[in-house]
Amino acid sequence: MHIPGTLKKRGRSLETISERRKQRFQQVIDRRQPTLTLVIENVWDPHNVSAILRSADAIGIHSVHLLYHVEAAPNFRAIGRKSSASAKKWLDLHVHHSVADCFAELRAAGFRIYSSHLKKQSVPLHAIDATEKVAFVLGNEHRGVSEEACALSDGIYFIPMMGMVESLNVSVAAAVTLYEALRQRAAKGMYDTPQLPEAMRRAMLEDWAGK
Repeated sequence: MHIPGTLKKRGRSLETISERRKQRFQQVIDRRQPTLTLVIENVWDPHNVSAILRSADAIGIHSVHLLYHVEAAPNFRAIGRKSSASAKKWLDLHVHHSVADCFAELRAAGFRIYSSHLKKQSVPLHAIDATEKVAFVLGNEHRGVSEEACALSDGIYFIPMMGMVESLNVSVAAAVTLYEALRQRAAKGMYDTPQLPEAMRRAMLEDWAGK
């Protein structure tokens, strides 16, 4: 199921918004990274989901995949409702109920898939080339990424930690993961040239003007 990042139109359009707002939209759209995505598996707390979406928008992700095959999906209308700066409306959300189907869709689009989990074969986050077409998978607050998702992934990674605790809150782990991707992509100049087709950027600009 696809949940486009749209809200009810309020009579605004490209012709009625300010030039400053239009330029802001254009700058953000031009930096969107369609070759980077995030899969959130069975994350049930709406506050965690909202925080993850804010990080995704902040680093320029275009779409996020929400995978629910154990926990019920949260109330998406409630996510970010109390925040005027909610990131949900700026992202395309795709809901899946099968690991195999979600991963098949990503692979058909050319993504390599990396799940976050502590396993013998896990590699540190910074060892992954996040400038390729990659999808990072973050798991449930208590169980982490499922064994099925790990088994179907192209690789498993961990976030290096130097203290006594062995894991981070899932929203923090998502932010750390995504900002490592931003670091690598910025160093390669991937934010300097638009990655989305011109027609798609124009359509997004018109859609965002009405939000």
